[in-house]
Amino acid sequence: MTDQTPVPELWRSLEPLLPDGFEPAAWWGSRWWWGGPLDVEGLGLGALQALATAVSAYALTSGHPERVSFAAGGAAASFASFAHLRINGEPVRGFAPLSGFRRSADGWVRLHANYPHHERALLAALNINGPGEVDAEIRRRTSADVEETVTEHGGLAAAVRTPEQWAASGPGGAVLHEPWLRLDLEAAERASLPCGGSGILAGLRVLDLTRVIAGPSGSRILGSLGADVLRVDPPGIPELEDQYVDTGFSKRSTAADFGDPDAYRKLCGLLEGADVVLTAYRSTALSRFGLHTAALRADHPGVAVVSLDAWGDRGAWAGRRGFDSIVQAAAGISHLYGNTEEDGERRPGALPVQILDYATGLGMAAAAVALVAARARGLGGSAHLSLARTAVELMRLPGPPGGIKPELPEPELLTCRSGYGDLIYVPPPLLINGAQLEYRWPPPRYGSAALVWDYPGS
Repeated sequence: MTDQTPVPELWRSLEPLLPDGFEPAAWWGSRWWWGGPLDVEGLGLGALQALATAVSAYALTSGHPERVSFAAGGAAASFASFAHLRINGEPVRGFAPLSGFRRSADGWVRLHANYPHHERALLAALNINGPGEVDAEIRRRTSADVEETVTEHGGLAAAVRTPEQWAASGPGGAVLHEPWLRLDLEAAERASLPCGGSGILAGLRVLDLTRVIAGPSGSRILGSLGADVLRVDPPGIPELEDQYVDTGFSKRSTAADFGDPDAYRKLCGLLEGADVVLTAYRSTALSRFGLHTAALRADHPGVAVVSLDAWGDRGAWAGRRGFDSIVQAAAGISHLYGNTEEDGERRPGALPVQILDYATGLGMAAAAVALVAARARGLGGSAHLSLARTAVELMRLPGPPGGIKPELPEPELLTCRSGYGDLIYVPPPLLINGAQLEYRWPPPRYGSAALVWDYPGS
């Protein structure tokens, strides 16, 4: 390493699943890249080290040990992979015009309206006719009123709080004492690891029921390591195309309505053959199909279940919608990153990258790999993470030391052809025996796969 500042030992969340005395994966490179009040770099590096450590343990357990490591430059680029992506030479679309901070009658709120159905919900909640009326209407309302009204209509809005206000709130207090990565373990029948194909995770079958950034960004790394990752989306709410392209490498994509009897029968068949199920939908949406953690563990005890939500699964906001930017606002991060403008008004700000998403996604992938590897020692179970708890972890870290000069590493980008055109993209942030890990194939067309375990390159 070129800096002696320690990296948060997030890998220790996995210790119950790791072989005795197992050492964390190595890394090297610059430690500080962005500056600012919080150790964003440390959170990302710690989460990536957790994944690299889990992959190393998996390889050792399989009898084919590999040296898994990573460099700071690759890590930094991976946490901004969406910003680096180019499709046919063009940058991808960022936040939609209605997403962002808005001044309310008593403070600030953050809106998220990238998806068309969330934009419609926002306009309906405010009872206005079009986007041009949003600012004026929000200035008439308190932040709390906007937050609750938009949420009740199925949209996304959060009042900008201070960290102290968030910690004192019911939803904030619910995640304060949770671990970053919560494991629920039990004794299980010993089982050998999956095998077949190339890559450390060859033969591993991962049912990816996640969307947006966190879950898909983690599962694309599992696919690059050889796992058969099948992402399933609801047909009525397609993913944003640019977002899908960024996270769609090394996996297959299908769309299925689980309310359709034929699709549900195929889903049950997938579950019978799955090693891992990743979920990131609200619990109410999953329960009616028997896809919440308790039901999956009861019906499929050999499957490792890793769930993600925005606000935690035990608090007043359990089951509420939320994205990285919304959690930043509610949890106090936006307040910490605020700045005072020329008119003297303090405006909230945002993290340099959506590290809550990327770090939590890496934690999901790490937990999945570690849970499967632990089968060989007679352990089974599930894991849970939330964006809100990752925000707590970030705010608890010691801040950057004084006198540092952040230096953002130059990204190493690759190119490929895909069904979406020519891509410039960030490769996976892992090194295997010192060699750059690469994606096995570019993003296939959205929804193009069958609802079966069968993948190219096997």
